[in-house]
Amino acid sequence: MKQFILLSTLFLIFQQHINAQIKPPQNDQSAMDISYYPKNYPLLKIQDKLTDPLIARLIYSRPLKNGREIFGNLIQYGKVWRLGANEATEIEFYQHVKLNNSKIKKGRYTLYAIPNEDKWTIIINSETDIWGSFKYDFQKDIFRMEVPVEKQSEITESFSMVFDKTAEGFSLFIFWDEIKINIPFTL
Repeated sequence: MKQFILLSTLFLIFQQHINAQIKPPQNDQSAMDISYYPKNYPLLKIQDKLTDPLIARLIYSRPLKNGREIFGNLIQYGKVWRLGANEATEIEFYQHVKLNNSKIKKGRYTLYAIPNEDKWTIIINSETDIWGSFKYDFQKDIFRMEVPVEKQSEITESFSMVFDKTAEGFSLFIFWDEIKINIPFTL
């Protein structure tokens, strides 16, 4: 049984790397979600077969499109957004990482964005345990960078965030509506 689970897990990982086009994950009914890097960390931990240490964890809430016009309407261009619903999205790094050659120390942070039609400003802020972006304080920003907006051919109904391995480290992909954002991290 353990060999079957291990082989199934390896097969799934192999299949994901064959598919060069990253897609949002299937979601359950809960609005709260967690993404890990490496992706299979919880499964490996359960099996006591940890080969890769946990590098990042992301906790966020997933709003739904529900037929609404999202970007430029529900999510206004040029304004700080909590990257999800309810509490602001939190990201925790279990080791130092780099974004645009800037070192981000291990620790827990809040992740915000300022969406625009062709690019987003990604913000890592030191204040945590924040509801929404109502009390966002730019003086507590530790990092900002701009990333391009990619259009998808398929509509993503449920806001989703997922990590994926890259040659230099890993990326955080954000999907919602017809938008895809890629935030590349290096180790």
